[in-house]
Amino acid sequence: MGRLQMFAFSFLALCGAQVSAQEPEFSYGCAEGSCYPATGDLLIGRAHKLSVTSTCGLYKPEPYCIVSHLQEDKKCFICNSQDPYHETLNPDSHLIENVVTTFAPNRLKIWWQSENGVENVTIQLDLEAEFHFTHLIMTFKTFRPAAMLIERSSDFGKTWGVYRYFAYDCESSFPGISTGPMKKVDDIICDSRYSDIEPSTEGEVIFRALDPAFRIEDPYSPRIQNLLKITNLRIKFVKLHTLGDNLLDSRMEIREKYYYAVYDMVIRGNCFCYGHASECAPVDGFHAEGEGMVHGHCMCRHNTKGLNCEQCMDFYHDLPWRPAEGRNSNACKKCNCNEHSSSCHFDMAVYLATGNVSGGVCDGCQHNTMGRNCEQCKPFYYQHPERDIRDPNLCEQCTCDPAGSQNKGICDSYTDFSAGLIAGQCRCKLHVEGEHCDTCKEGFYGLSTEDPFGCKSCTCNPLGTIPGRNPCDSETGYCYCKRLVTGQHCDQCLPEHWGLSNDLDGCRPCDCDLGGALNNSCSAESGQCVCQPHVIGRQCNGVESGYYFPTLDHYIYEAEEANLGPGVSIAERQYIQGRIPSWTGAGFARVPEGAYLEFFIDNIPYSMEYDILIRYEPQLPDHWEKAVITVQRPGKIPTSSRCGNTVPDDDNQVVSLSPGSRYVVLPRPVCFEKGVNYTVRLELPQYTSSDSRVDSPYTLIDSLVLMPFCKSLDIFTVGGSGDGVVTNSAWETFQRYRCLENSRSVVKTPMTDVCRNIIFSISALLHQTGLACECDPQGSLSSVCDPNGGQCQCRPNVVGRRCDRCAPGTFGFGPSGCKPCECHLQGSVNAFCDPITGQCRCFQGVYTRQCDRCLPGFWGFPSCQPCQCNGHGDDCDSVTGECLSCQDYTTGHNCERCLAGYYGDPIIGSGDHCRPCPCPDGPDSGRQFASSCYQDPVTLQLACVCNPGYIGSRCDDCASGFFGNPSDAGGTCQPCQCHHNIDTTDPEACDKETGRCLKCLYHTEGEHCQLCRFGYYGDALQQDCRKCVCNYLGTVQEHCNGSDCQCDKITGQCLCLPNVIGQNCDRCAPNTWQLASGTGCDPCACDAAHAFGPSCNEFTGQCQCMPGFGGRTCSECQELFWGDPSVECRACDCDPRGIETPQCDQSTGQCVCVEGVEGPRCDKCTRGYSGVFPDCMPCHQCFALWDVIIAELTNRTQKFLEKAKALKISGVIGPYRETVDSVEKKVNEIRDVLAQSPAAEPLKNIGNLFEEAEKLTKDVTEKMAQVEVNLSDTATQNNSTARELDALQTEAESLDNTVKELAEQLEFIKNSDVRGALDSITKYFQMSLEAEERVNASTTDSRGAVEQSARTRDRVEGLMLEQESQFREKQEEQARLLDELAGKLQSLDLSAAAEMTCGTPPGASCSETECGGPNCRTDEGQKQCGGPGCGGLVAAARGAWQKAMDFDRDVLSALAEAGRLSKMVSEAKLRADEAKQNAQDVLLKTNATKEKVDRSNEDLRSLIKQIRNFLTQDSADLDSIEAVANEVLKMEMPSTPQQLQNLTEDIRERVESLSQVEVILQQSAADIARAEMLLEEAQRASKSATDVKVTADMVKEALEEAEKAQIAAEKAIKQADEDIQGTQNLLTSIESETAASEETLFNASQRLSELERNVEELKRKAAQNSGEAEYIEKVVYTVKQSAEDVKKVSKSL
Repeated sequence: MGRLQMFAFSFLALCGAQVSAQEPEFSYGCAEGSCYPATGDLLIGRAHKLSVTSTCGLYKPEPYCIVSHLQEDKKCFICNSQDPYHETLNPDSHLIENVVTTFAPNRLKIWWQSENGVENVTIQLDLEAEFHFTHLIMTFKTFRPAAMLIERSSDFGKTWGVYRYFAYDCESSFPGISTGPMKKVDDIICDSRYSDIEPSTEGEVIFRALDPAFRIEDPYSPRIQNLLKITNLRIKFVKLHTLGDNLLDSRMEIREKYYYAVYDMVIRGNCFCYGHASECAPVDGFHAEGEGMVHGHCMCRHNTKGLNCEQCMDFYHDLPWRPAEGRNSNACKKCNCNEHSSSCHFDMAVYLATGNVSGGVCDGCQHNTMGRNCEQCKPFYYQHPERDIRDPNLCEQCTCDPAGSQNKGICDSYTDFSAGLIAGQCRCKLHVEGEHCDTCKEGFYGLSTEDPFGCKSCTCNPLGTIPGRNPCDSETGYCYCKRLVTGQHCDQCLPEHWGLSNDLDGCRPCDCDLGGALNNSCSAESGQCVCQPHVIGRQCNGVESGYYFPTLDHYIYEAEEANLGPGVSIAERQYIQGRIPSWTGAGFARVPEGAYLEFFIDNIPYSMEYDILIRYEPQLPDHWEKAVITVQRPGKIPTSSRCGNTVPDDDNQVVSLSPGSRYVVLPRPVCFEKGVNYTVRLELPQYTSSDSRVDSPYTLIDSLVLMPFCKSLDIFTVGGSGDGVVTNSAWETFQRYRCLENSRSVVKTPMTDVCRNIIFSISALLHQTGLACECDPQGSLSSVCDPNGGQCQCRPNVVGRRCDRCAPGTFGFGPSGCKPCECHLQGSVNAFCDPITGQCRCFQGVYTRQCDRCLPGFWGFPSCQPCQCNGHGDDCDSVTGECLSCQDYTTGHNCERCLAGYYGDPIIGSGDHCRPCPCPDGPDSGRQFASSCYQDPVTLQLACVCNPGYIGSRCDDCASGFFGNPSDAGGTCQPCQCHHNIDTTDPEACDKETGRCLKCLYHTEGEHCQLCRFGYYGDALQQDCRKCVCNYLGTVQEHCNGSDCQCDKITGQCLCLPNVIGQNCDRCAPNTWQLASGTGCDPCACDAAHAFGPSCNEFTGQCQCMPGFGGRTCSECQELFWGDPSVECRACDCDPRGIETPQCDQSTGQCVCVEGVEGPRCDKCTRGYSGVFPDCMPCHQCFALWDVIIAELTNRTQKFLEKAKALKISGVIGPYRETVDSVEKKVNEIRDVLAQSPAAEPLKNIGNLFEEAEKLTKDVTEKMAQVEVNLSDTATQNNSTARELDALQTEAESLDNTVKELAEQLEFIKNSDVRGALDSITKYFQMSLEAEERVNASTTDSRGAVEQSARTRDRVEGLMLEQESQFREKQEEQARLLDELAGKLQSLDLSAAAEMTCGTPPGASCSETECGGPNCRTDEGQKQCGGPGCGGLVAAARGAWQKAMDFDRDVLSALAEAGRLSKMVSEAKLRADEAKQNAQDVLLKTNATKEKVDRSNEDLRSLIKQIRNFLTQDSADLDSIEAVANEVLKMEMPSTPQQLQNLTEDIRERVESLSQVEVILQQSAADIARAEMLLEEAQRASKSATDVKVTADMVKEALEEAEKAQIAAEKAIKQADEDIQGTQNLLTSIESETAASEETLFNASQRLSELERNVEELKRKAAQNSGEAEYIEKVVYTVKQSAEDVKKVSKSL
């Protein structure tokens, strides 16, 4: 634990920057400024406020294992956290409170641990108040989490914000979170430093709320406070380190190894008091205590209050509340009410108005005071100046001087600046002021009582007078002038000043530029100085347009333009686009050790001392110790000249060149005079005196620069000379801004304005004028240059101050700039070219301006090599080396092959050449019919590879499908012009001499097979002749021959009979029918008025009739209708219960009733029958007697009606008065009798019944009117009309039944009393006579309700009868048509179609044959058509489909075989390549061996020669000879027979290994030929299968059409015939393709022959290698013999 504490304390020490950002720099008490409570561990005393979502062993003991215990015997332990930790009683408890620091000695035995395998675990600390959080330290017992995050809340857990993410792999664990670095202090990033798998224990996670890398300017800003203030802290562990295991694995041995475990956790922070408290107490209600606990209630100081000292105390509101900062406590200030009030408040508006000084406003001022601080007196009072403002008697009356005041000395009672009031101030005269009006105002003098204004006015110039005070003396009137102003009235500037103004000093200095102006005098009005030539500006600090002022390093002398000493070379360097060069000029001078450079200087602008600057680029790591500068003057220096004081040492100086610098300045300046020429010699005699291993050291010298020795200039000196010169402030400024150092370097930083102004003055002083730009008119864009240094605006690739030369690496200086050299990097010596021509420096064998091509006769740039054309060409492609314009009838990359039509071996050294192929007469003979030929290696017979159309050993015969006379001079074989409609492999397909086509295929005919045969149409030229399909019923019989008919040769249109259309003449034209007549289609002839349209059914001819009309042509009334069709057809409205037949009379519509029924509709019983319709029964025999009586009464009643009518007409009843009276009397008597009669009551009922009958009649009338409306839509709404008619019929039947019931009741009453009935009749007759007028009106008026009802009923009955007749007629017509169709179907013979389609025997039923038929079905209900042993299209289609499947399997098998063979070919090719490589290796080894043997032989010969010479010398003694012989005997050579035999055998084995190449190539050739043959066969089989499958699909579609439309069975059969014929044609086409494949196989055989020739060539080369091997054996044998000779010589010695 001690280690952890030391780390924590060291961590706090390292976080000094962070602490300083959020706490003050000082640590003194609250009395001296801000103060802060001590920072501590927020966990101490708050263990109970710490929670976690997972703890091991919390409910039961749980096992766990430690992965890192690799060296320990015990690796697994038990966790039991059901009780708190105790060292002896419960040491296995790992609750969360264990992480709180206790400083116990056994700290590593206590920790918190999560459950096994749980990844998402959260630890949370809940605080009782707001605290400042500084940092977090966690020490883990296990691996640190692979991913975790820290969150905080400042509102007690309502909202949370993330502090930091930690992850081993941030991208996968927290995608989208930045991995840093942090750009702002509150950036949220993912940190990977604390998530590594190492260490396995005691790993730490450290987080700081404020990163010390950021400086915190305002620690109380909202951003910083948001980071520091917390009420809750939460740490989330989201991923474990699992060492490759998967936690989804439920095995305990996996999960027991992975969990989180934390030794301790430190959360550093303090209570937040805004710097107003140094200690804190417990928050009210929070009673937890502990040693070192950080409490949350601030003990406030600085006059503040609140939980966090966030408020000011009462009566301390003079300043706004603010946090304490550093030494400023920002304490709340007590209000200043001058003891005139005891309460106040803060007013921000007042605070801002006082300039942030005071904002307290007093409440309730006393003692006649008022105001914000009770500092004003009330009206009519003023503040006494001699009394304290807190005096209760402060306010008194005013006292004013009467001499200078107005209004008798009345003063202001209070101060109001807006109204011009001042407390106690008197109202003075115009020019008088003062508390008592006893003083003159500023600008006035001479106070006098006689002056009405009080004082006189001063006459001072306000621009030159000192402001803010009296401009003149109040007694004398003399003006007080500003510092740079003079004159009695202050109206003039001092000398060398100008511009009298309101400035503080009144005038401004001229400030003329010391170099650009002649002197420091300027115009008093404008300030313009007197400038040097070409210098402008008020201060003469600018140059005219087209001029410039030089920089300090303006005088540059390039090393590459100097006189180069021996060994010195120029190193040009190319400018890099977009980068400022670190050198000047074209490059450098490469100066080796001991060499020198001589610079010529002839342009000194001003006689003075100059610093000599050497610019260079070091190339070596050490100092260049010695560089000597020698100034050569033209003669002796006169003593009177500017340089008269020069000593010799100044002209000879030594410096060293540092490797870390780019320039060096001579230690002493050198004096140069204007108009004198000098030579400066730079010599590099010594690189280093130490022991250096550098060979030929050198360095790169850029230039020599003369810079004026600025310190000696007058503008920087105030006295002295030489080393004792005294400088002014300008020199100090010049040095402070490092103007001189910036001018020495080539690469300069942007020049400050200070340096620019000083350098301008120096330049103007030296040159006495502005220098002209002199921009080159061709190389610059403008004649105006940069006034600072004179750099012109250059065109592209143009450099130099004047833009007068091309940049290095460019050429062609001109108006458009310079062009890049673009020298080829590999073909040129360097990237530079001639600046005028642009010619690059090329390597040997390379030419062109850019050095990017080989010379003629060479190729392979940049490694150019001679062309290899076997002596048949002189030039080749410069890139690929392919020979161009091969001669001697050769071709190929190296002219190694003969041209087509020639044969031989043109390779140089073969001894062969290309000769013409005699096929038959050779190329250019006019009779050459082969593209190439070859010589059989075995028979040496010449074989021609004939052109298409030629056959024969010399290609002198025409092939099948060709004709001509190739044997004649100029004769050729031409393809037979049969438009691809013959079998080109058939020798008899066309005439060999004339080319006439003899065996046309694909249903074609003609001399050239250019026409389709009879009965076919289409394009014969495209093999598209199709059989004419013409319906013989609709086709003109003269164009048919049996079942075959001729159609249009192009379109296939058949010649149709009248009114027959369609390409196949298979349907009637519109508005016609009856195709089966054989004479064409007949017109429908539909009645235009009664049919919906002119069209009809094409089989029956039935027109579509309107409702109510019928017949085939709709010219009759519809069945069950009656009437005149030209007028209207009405339905027969007959009651089906009372008719004999549904058809009514066609003319009258009268229904034909059964016996006992009558009425137009046959819906009521006739006279003589009783009962309710339809149950009509004959009446009793007595009915005849009553019928006679009633007939007589009827006649008499009729006579009475006639008389009544006559009376109605005459209107005179006089002659009949007595009769009428008598009738009335009789009627009255009848009434009396009836009233007394028992039948009177029934008669009353009869009256009621009549009234009901009248009501019903009225209802019927209304409903009849509605019926009329409905009937108007009958023609267009047949279905609706039918429903309405049914409803009306039902309703009418109901009414009829009601009337019948009334009649029956009446009849019953009458029958009950005959006399009563008679009397009733008589009575009503008399009543009818009495109501004569009324009755006549109701019965004779044509517009009466009864008449209208009768007419309506008649119309309704007529419509119903008409509709009924039409419906019945149409129904009968449809029934007749159905009968006709049924008859035709019965008579239709499908046996022929069944036989051709399904193979059904003629006359066989479905049960009698297994082949089924078009309408036959199996027991399972499936269609049965065709089968094994059956003929017909179905069987043929199934067979074709089976063949297609077989073909498909064969194709797959062939493809598999082809793949296998292809693999074998690939393997064979691999073996051939391997054998070839082995042969090449053997050949290389053989050549190496040969070379080795040759060298050995040469060495041996040389040795023998030396020995011979030695032996022949006279001075050779015996000892020397013996020594030589011993050395010879010691030499290891393959001199023994066994060694030589082994070497020979090795060579022979390697050469014999080449013989396997022949076998491999032979196998490869056979495999390739077999693979090609099988591939061709597979392709043919695939195409055949595809074609057959297409045919089978067509047959299947034809069968489906046959099943759907049996009427068109014949058409389907013909289509099937055509498909069968197409299949036969397709088979013929397959045979043709087979012949073509055979020809392809022949060509493959020829290619195989060519491969065999290549094998023979390889054999020949192998034999040649064998010969070389034999030659090697001979050489070895010779060596052996030589060795034996040496032995013999040695023996003889």
